[in-house]
Amino acid sequence: MSLVRRATPEDAEEVLRLRQVMIDALPGGDASTAWHTEALPSLRRKLREAEGDFAAFVVDHPDRPGALGALVAGTVDYRIGKAGNPHGLAGYVFSVATDPEARRRGYARACMDELLAWFRERGAGQVMLTASPEAEPLYVSLGFVHKPDPTMILKL
Repeated sequence: MSLVRRATPEDAEEVLRLRQVMIDALPGGDASTAWHTEALPSLRRKLREAEGDFAAFVVDHPDRPGALGALVAGTVDYRIGKAGNPHGLAGYVFSVATDPEARRRGYARACMDELLAWFRERGAGQVMLTASPEAEPLYVSLGFVHKPDPTMILKL
């Protein structure tokens, strides 16, 4: 039996806690948690949609009942097809976090394996993510490679 399970609406607060762990570790991350209250209803709704375009996979914390030890979350987006991905479905991993007390046990890898299987089931032709230097060896071992992409962002 796998340690990994699909996150449920009941996990929403813990999912946000682990997302904040990830945000706090990023350069320039915003440590504010005031947004959690506003984010909870949307997250719970997305976690209820078993067949939607969003999925989160988690591992329960081994030492703290009711807490999560690891989280991986991602979405499938449609983009106009291209060579190598003619159907235009792309996976995007946007949250990978392990509770500091539960690290170095393979939980993030196990969650990533489940998310990648979920992307394959939905027909995604590629998966993208942004890697921290600490997490890059995990992603490389899963087959991810750097893409020289001049990504830009506009906050609305």
